[in-house]
Amino acid sequence: MMSEFFHMGGYAAYVWPAYGIATLVLLGLLAATWKGLRNAEATLKALESARPARRRTRNAGRKTADQNAGTPAEASEG
Repeated sequence: MMSEFFHMGGYAAYVWPAYGIATLVLLGLLAATWKGLRNAEATLKALESARPARRRTRNAGRKTADQNAGTPAEASEG
């Protein structure tokens, strides 16, 4: 039973190399992605350490009611 599976009905010479090539390509993509992630993290760390730290305020990033009232999306709805 197992020998029939590995023989692949006479197509093993084509199927197994295809699996091997696909595995190598996927491993190469994984390695390239991992290397790119490490480079991006190193760049981010360098950029963050190069600029001065900012003070955070309590409502940082929040818009006030006056700022939200003038958005173009709300003007077109009315």
